[in-house]
Amino acid sequence: MKALVTGGAGFIGSAVVPALAKEGYEVFVLDNLSFGNRDFIDIDDDHFFLADIRDGEELGELVKRVNPGILIHLAAIHFIPYCNQHPYEASDINIRGTINVLNAAKSATSLKKFFFASTAAVYPICDVSVSEDHRVKPLDIYGLSKLTGEHLCREFHLDTGVDTIVCRFFNAFGPNETNPHLIPEIERQLRSGLRTIKLGNLTPKRDFIHTHDMASAVIKLISLGNTGYSVYNLGRGIEYSVVEIVEAFERQLNEKITIEVDPARVRKVEREHLLADVMKLRQTGWDPLWSIDDGIKNMIDSWNR
Repeated sequence: MKALVTGGAGFIGSAVVPALAKEGYEVFVLDNLSFGNRDFIDIDDDHFFLADIRDGEELGELVKRVNPGILIHLAAIHFIPYCNQHPYEASDINIRGTINVLNAAKSATSLKKFFFASTAAVYPICDVSVSEDHRVKPLDIYGLSKLTGEHLCREFHLDTGVDTIVCRFFNAFGPNETNPHLIPEIERQLRSGLRTIKLGNLTPKRDFIHTHDMASAVIKLISLGNTGYSVYNLGRGIEYSVVEIVEAFERQLNEKITIEVDPARVRKVEREHLLADVMKLRQTGWDPLWSIDDGIKNMIDSWNR
């Protein structure tokens, strides 16, 4: 079966694309490479389209030509500080781009599944784990743009009857990160030789999940039959503070790391907890395999490759 992945040369796409190929899908990728990298994916040139989801006409022609059975929509701007600084661009890509992808999907006569990458940022501040039926109340432009995308996906399902899966990604980590999130920022400073590193808020806890585990979850979800319109959280169900992440680097390096708080990096508005209830996803038979230490060890091992 053909699978088309928007944003397939990006951070998470670079894990999803090889996982799809391994499962026997004929994989096509559409990416404008604004944040992604062509070298992240091993895919033939005739299966890669350098295109922007904001170009509805070109997008429609490409989707109609490929006529995928599975369409996985990952393309988005997802670094929250960037979204806050560029709200129009974030909304344009994450909302109008999604409208274009959904309109194009309607021309795919073979389409059986549509997968939309949403985010845990749709949830309000909460001190306990959140399940899929928890109320939604985004705090920022990114979460708002993705929640709008969820509503658009529901309308798409009601209009077409195509199984539509909304997957709320929690905090991803792994190879090929293209934004300065916490773990790659720690890695960058340590890889440069520093052992006194500068960070912002230290107390917030996040549910970190490795991109390889995210890819296996995507494979599991698109393989489910008759899902209708369904929403799933994608995390590990374990949260870690910034300090605990640094301690994991200490364990893998076997070196002491000192943290200095950089006032310029401190966010004035910050949620203290963001933890997924992943019972619904686990009921599909999916289980995460990569721990924090496994993922960080893999990163450190790659430094000398």
